[in-house]
Amino acid sequence: MSEDDGTAAGGSRLPLLLEAVLEVGTELDLPATLQRIVTRAAGLTGARYGALGVLDLGGGPDRPRLRDLYTTGLPAAARARIGGLPDGHSGLIGALIDDPRPLRIDDLTTDPRARGLPPGHPPMRSFLGVPIHVADEVFGNLYLTGKRGGPFTEEDAQLLRVLASQAGIAIGNARLYGAARLRERWIEGAAAVTTALLTAGSATDALVTVAERARLLADAAAGAILQPTRAGGMEIVAASAPDPAGELLGATIPPGSAILDQLLGGEPVFITDSATDPRMATPVRSRFGPSMMLPLQSGGRLIGTLALPRVRGGRPYSAVERTMAARFASHAALALVLADAQTRRERLAVYEDRDRIARDLHDLVVQRLFATGLMLESTHRRAERAADGDAPGAGTGAAEAGAARTVRDCLAFAVDELESTIQEVRTAILALQQPPADAPTTLRGRVLRETAAAGAVLGFPPSLRFLGAVDTLVDDPVAGPLLVVLRRALSEAAHRTGVTRVAVAVDVTTFLPDGRPCVRLTVRDDGTASADDGSGPRGEGTALVWRSPIGPAPGA
Repeated sequence: MSEDDGTAAGGSRLPLLLEAVLEVGTELDLPATLQRIVTRAAGLTGARYGALGVLDLGGGPDRPRLRDLYTTGLPAAARARIGGLPDGHSGLIGALIDDPRPLRIDDLTTDPRARGLPPGHPPMRSFLGVPIHVADEVFGNLYLTGKRGGPFTEEDAQLLRVLASQAGIAIGNARLYGAARLRERWIEGAAAVTTALLTAGSATDALVTVAERARLLADAAAGAILQPTRAGGMEIVAASAPDPAGELLGATIPPGSAILDQLLGGEPVFITDSATDPRMATPVRSRFGPSMMLPLQSGGRLIGTLALPRVRGGRPYSAVERTMAARFASHAALALVLADAQTRRERLAVYEDRDRIARDLHDLVVQRLFATGLMLESTHRRAERAADGDAPGAGTGAAEAGAARTVRDCLAFAVDELESTIQEVRTAILALQQPPADAPTTLRGRVLRETAAAGAVLGFPPSLRFLGAVDTLVDDPVAGPLLVVLRRALSEAAHRTGVTRVAVAVDVTTFLPDGRPCVRLTVRDDGTASADDGSGPRGEGTALVWRSPIGPAPGA
């Protein structure tokens, strides 16, 4: 080809170059940008096959390796036959990585660096490779082969260098945009974790929340929280995975493992392949590849380690992902400390409230018992005077009968007061047995919660009595309707006039007419119910009785 012919050819391809430069700079999504670059490079130079290899600069101690490979001209079936990514330590790919300068070869069959192609690779003869720089680092390399019409020319190399230069700018912009989006996701995730942790029900729920959110943000195969064991190792105490994470729970790093000094010292650990890294000693390591192990540390206190492994052969973590994950771990550790402090404050408030209940109960019981004792003492003296004939009107049958009735009434009232006091003490004990800050799970606990809530509306606590093994005999299908009826009865009592006392009884010692054992709910009050037509009172006091079977009839 003459010099004039080359200029003409170059001029004819200048619009293609300008179009390629404009096109690769219009996309902000990095994978889409990389695919456009390799497709445009092949079209610009007339190559049958093209590839853009992205380097992982942290892939090894001595040299980088390929992290991703974008291809054009190669059918999916042929790409699958080739297999995984080349290691980048040999061949033409390794040569361009070792010496990142344009490389043009007219006949690969005569170049010793072209040996060792994997099975299924298409035949190649001409080759052109150009590095892509982003800022001051080598981001990757463009590989073109199979030039139509002969070997690649110096003009092809120049056009490809121009395109690679512009591609570096486009990749830099896409990386900045991707990093900004990634930071936004991690920041939003950290804020969501903080909100979730401050409302978490338990310490285990809080740890699972951190593991789940971190796994999703990092696009990891699993998220796990490890904590130190008494034996000196570390154990997975919380885990999250798309598949059941049960087999991860309890997996341990035994004492003496090489990685423990770093983890227990609060240092982050980044692993290229968990399955082959000699520092990893957990039984589940064979399932995973790239991994991050980040300290959950706040104020010098090591809560544990957040592990985020990806599937074996998965994409390594980038520098931005590592930085954002480390910041997330620090933020999550602080949120865990705050959540724990909040839980402790809530528990302390519960204990303080229980102290107040105990003081009030003490005063109430002492007052009632003292008053009952005085009344019994007075009754005893009155009975002695009646027996000795000193009481006014003694000696007549009517007077003796009246005195006896007075004594019986006083004794009956005293017995009622003692029973009421016992019920108050029993109710308080049941309330104190409920674990702090936990929703009640037993029927007794749920009935106590309903009566306590009604007491805030009524202005006084309803009396409560349980008869029989309530929690054992009444199951959930019966407990649900019972609570609904109780809630409605207490609400209706709160709307009646003159209610000063409400008595609730749950009894499982009764039977239905057909002989089946049942639970009986009784709600009584001393208020005045109004007629539905507004004509005035219709009776003093109200009683609601509800029954439900809790077992089969005898002999059934």
